[in-house]
Amino acid sequence: MNARTDLAASSRDGHLALRRVERQQVLIERLHAAHGRLLPAGALAEQLGVSERTVARDVERLRLSGVPLEVRPGRGGGVRLAHGTRPVPVHLDLPEIAALMSSLAVLGPSVSDSAASAMRKLALAIAGG
Repeated sequence: MNARTDLAASSRDGHLALRRVERQQVLIERLHAAHGRLLPAGALAEQLGVSERTVARDVERLRLSGVPLEVRPGRGGGVRLAHGTRPVPVHLDLPEIAALMSSLAVLGPSVSDSAASAMRKLALAIAGG
């Protein structure tokens, strides 16, 4: 490969990774909004505009990252946030807050309502208020 091909492949891979992160963010938001109900992979795939296999890969990536998801295979199955999942207070230092803000900036701080809300809260935390 030459430099131009490498750059194009890198750009494409970066774009695909960004789309995957955006899709996974929407997936988590949909599961949160379901209030513990199982959502069928087919319905999630349709809502996200991807295949069921892509949803399955996204769910597995999220699970491996520590997101508490339950998957029930087969008829009547689906995906949901684990029962009793509640956020606990998180204490971050300035470099950790800056790292999260940098990640949100790459994703696009307004890609979703929750991303925009998180960015506002992180900015307030840095400002001390």
